[in-house]
Amino acid sequence: MPNRPIRDIIRRGKLVTAHESATVAEAARLMAEANVGALLVVEKHHLRGIFTERDVLTRVVGRDLDARRTALGEVMTRKPQALTASDRVAYAIHCMSVAGYRTIPLLDGEGRPIGVVTVSDVVRWLAGLFPEAVLNLRPGDVLKHPHEVDAG
Repeated sequence: MPNRPIRDIIRRGKLVTAHESATVAEAARLMAEANVGALLVVEKHHLRGIFTERDVLTRVVGRDLDARRTALGEVMTRKPQALTASDRVAYAIHCMSVAGYRTIPLLDGEGRPIGVVTVSDVVRWLAGLFPEAVLNLRPGDVLKHPHEVDAG
């Protein structure tokens, strides 16, 4: 199952983007309105960076910057690692696990943003693979490893 393409697990929705000259306050408003944790910074339809909730905390609030005066270009992650919708879920999980990414941009063949894959997308997909095991858990239950399950 991890060999499925990312396109099979992502939620469809409006891609939230801004230009790097937009302020952090404007970006935060866009993110809040769309209920997303990240937006892609684009120029001429090409990915230039990503700005996330974590960036707000560590690069803006943590440095005591004024969100109304700070441009995204000053605090975004430039040239983030990106994947394509045909890349495998297993590779997205690898990137998230090894590099600590929570949101990875998805690009088309010409380098234009077409979406994002998030940790939430992966968790939702994994929960869907094992719905009975996940939905029937009570607080305090411990998941057993497959070799420990009583299949009698």
